[in-house]
Amino acid sequence: MARPGTPTLPRPAGSDVLVRLRNIVGQAHVLTEADATAGYARDWTGRFVGTTPAVVRPGTVGEVAAVLALCNEAGVAVVPQGGNTGLVGGSVPLGGEVVLSLRRLDALGEVDQVTGQVTAGAGVTLEALQRHAALAGAAFGVDLGARASATVGGMVATNAGGLHFVRHGGMREQVLGLEAVLADGTVISHLGGLWKDNTGYDWSKWLCGSEGTLAVVTQVRLRLVPRYSHHALALLAFPGARAAVAAGAALRATLADLDAAELFVEAGLDLVCRQLGLPRPFTEAHGAFLLVGAAGHEDPLPALAAAVESTEGLVDAAVADPGRYEQLWAYRERHTEAINLLGAPHKLDVTLPGAGLADFIETVPGVVAQVAPQAQTWLFGHVADGNIHVNITGVAPEDDAVDDAVLRYVAACGGSISAEHGIGTAKKPWLHLNRSEAEVALFRSVKSALDPRGVLNPNVLLP
Repeated sequence: MARPGTPTLPRPAGSDVLVRLRNIVGQAHVLTEADATAGYARDWTGRFVGTTPAVVRPGTVGEVAAVLALCNEAGVAVVPQGGNTGLVGGSVPLGGEVVLSLRRLDALGEVDQVTGQVTAGAGVTLEALQRHAALAGAAFGVDLGARASATVGGMVATNAGGLHFVRHGGMREQVLGLEAVLADGTVISHLGGLWKDNTGYDWSKWLCGSEGTLAVVTQVRLRLVPRYSHHALALLAFPGARAAVAAGAALRATLADLDAAELFVEAGLDLVCRQLGLPRPFTEAHGAFLLVGAAGHEDPLPALAAAVESTEGLVDAAVADPGRYEQLWAYRERHTEAINLLGAPHKLDVTLPGAGLADFIETVPGVVAQVAPQAQTWLFGHVADGNIHVNITGVAPEDDAVDDAVLRYVAACGGSISAEHGIGTAKKPWLHLNRSEAEVALFRSVKSALDPRGVLNPNVLLP
């Protein structure tokens, strides 16, 4: 989805916006050449491509504030951007906005051993945060396949979920305080990290999932979780999705150390193995698979093995020894990479009620086929929290017919059109399927109060 034309910056009376931006952040940190800005104007899938007159890379919260104050004064729209790993077009300048890159805000504070917390800059990558926590004997509760490039600020903005949601929740559950900058350059900060603080509105939670429309996050106070020394992993095979979903529910109810429960189906496994040269985990093909992880301070393998032994519908299993741990994870984590090799996919991450999850997995490929017979549907996701990623290839990036069919079907099944990627640009026309007119009006009221000129990411979320 590309927008034509070359964006330009308006000139406020008596000044030049670019000159003033360079005076704030330095000549080297305002990029205007097409070769330098191209990577910031295209999303990871290649489906969403925009243009920008400038990429501005502030290095301090003061510089962020000054940049936003100037853009607000000049009426220049801004798209905040972290690692640009979003999948719904929410972090690229599809309307010709200035890109505000937060990657230089990469400071990490010392881990507070008493409270189990750390303060991280918005530009800190998830991988860097994980390493930092590990050195202090702790861990971070959210993990994503894009850990090497996804940033803390972006994960807050989209309320990222990830692989361990079943145990620790998403980003909203990890945030204990924020520093952010409003559209007019006002800095608001509440980084004390108190576990109990009932002094009015918790505005930091407002910003989780706001997709950069209310303020620009610059620092986050995060809770850490225990670093477990023992891990166990098993890949379970089932005749079909119904048995796999039922097994996921049973494991969540009975396995105390459950750390992950990831579902995929035979077509996706076959694609990953063919495209990426991985060996098949089983000699025979099976309908569906669960990748089940457990972690604890003591070896969770006996409990996992016992749970697997009593799992109904199981037809085969592979338990990871230390040498196969990464290989088993690769069958699930590399789905996105393998699918992208087929062309820019339509990526629809959705949540279904638990009772309807298996039905949805079995029927949604048919829903897609009715609209686009040539399309291929790839399904995987976090079965324990009802989150399925519907990936569709063989359809032009700008053809929204499959999106419309799938998202309407999700809503008809009582689900959510967005589980963890946000609304962005991709799902904006369908927000009404999950949110009432009164709710959308409330969203607009909050947006108007915090960003009255509408300069912060104006082309996402709100229809």
